[in-house]
Amino acid sequence: MISLAGISHASGIGDSVIIEKPGQHLIGEIMTVTGEGAKVLMYSSTDALRIGDRAYVSHQDHVEIGDHWLGALIDYRGQVQMRRVPDVANPRAVTAPLQRDPVSPADRKPLGPRLSTQLNVTDTLLPICRGQRIGLFAGSGVGKSTLLGRLAGGMSADRVVIALIGERSREVQEFIDSVLPPEILPKTTIVAATASEPPGAKKRAAYCAMAAAEYYRDQGHSVLLLFDSLTRFAEAHRETALMAGETPALNAFPPSTVRVVSELAERTGPGAKTSGDITAIFSVLVAGSDFEEPVADMVRGILDGHIVLSRKIAERGHYPAIDVLRSVSRSLPKAATDEQNQMLQVFRRLMTTYEEIAPMVRAGLFEFGTDPQADLAHALHKSLDQFLTEPSNGIEMSFDYLKGLLTPALESPAPEAGAASLKPA
Repeated sequence: MISLAGISHASGIGDSVIIEKPGQHLIGEIMTVTGEGAKVLMYSSTDALRIGDRAYVSHQDHVEIGDHWLGALIDYRGQVQMRRVPDVANPRAVTAPLQRDPVSPADRKPLGPRLSTQLNVTDTLLPICRGQRIGLFAGSGVGKSTLLGRLAGGMSADRVVIALIGERSREVQEFIDSVLPPEILPKTTIVAATASEPPGAKKRAAYCAMAAAEYYRDQGHSVLLLFDSLTRFAEAHRETALMAGETPALNAFPPSTVRVVSELAERTGPGAKTSGDITAIFSVLVAGSDFEEPVADMVRGILDGHIVLSRKIAERGHYPAIDVLRSVSRSLPKAATDEQNQMLQVFRRLMTTYEEIAPMVRAGLFEFGTDPQADLAHALHKSLDQFLTEPSNGIEMSFDYLKGLLTPALESPAPEAGAASLKPA
């Protein structure tokens, strides 16, 4: 944090500050303004700054976006750091504001058709529609990055924007070279701010990624935004807000965190009637698998559904390690037909029943013939569990496959209250 004098009359909170030094272009954001001056959060090292350096104030922070961002790694300044596809000759750049109001509710389109993801689980039980906003809740080491890469390559989109906020620098390179399918690079923009960068840089990188997604959407494109992670963005805001003097609350997150996260998420979704859409998947880190921690708790009410990755499921080699019973897509039931919704209800009922009898099965106490619903759940569990891990050949084919697996349950009478029996000890 630095202090600037002589600019109080011409500056406001949130304005951008630029300080030019030989060979350097330093950017910051005004956090507080008093009659004596302003406090500025700089996005990079301040070692080169000296008393008397001249600063310039811009009332609207912006970046220059164009097709030269495609196939490139972009930093928080909006500058290309690495390119994986040939550069665009004479690209046309557009000045895009980093802070922008979301589309008016009166102008927004409804959610579009469901998108094929090339995964059975998200093609059936957890559908993702065009313009939907989904949270991906996961701890460390349960396959979050791998799932994001599969969704990036499997979902239909004209443009893909990936925000890597607070990741280790090694993981950024690994994600681009090993996780991301190479065939989608020509239509992909990656914006990254690594863990070692200041909190302001992480926030600005997030806004750069959002500005890129909005730029492509306004061109009429269907955009897929993969944001990893919303937790690191919230933590960066916490650090900057506390430095500005805001009062800490739960886990030191200031009250403004909900507003800032909501504003970011609201900029995605269906566009206006004459533009494209931004389908967004926001990852949320849950330390210690605590799904009630503050960021996870606030995000569940903001987004259009959540997909939960379970460490327990991952530990038995089941990938993607999605806990179907704890996950929900709010595009249902509208995103499926009556027949499909019936299949999904039967699937969830069987999985819930098996979860209830699983301790008895493992202990060798389960006995067939007493509860028909428990018998079905036990008999079908292995095939249904395998269905969740398999790739999809399209939404309709996934439902046909699921219908075949569920035929015994669909043809049986509706379950009545009852419980699986226990063998006598």
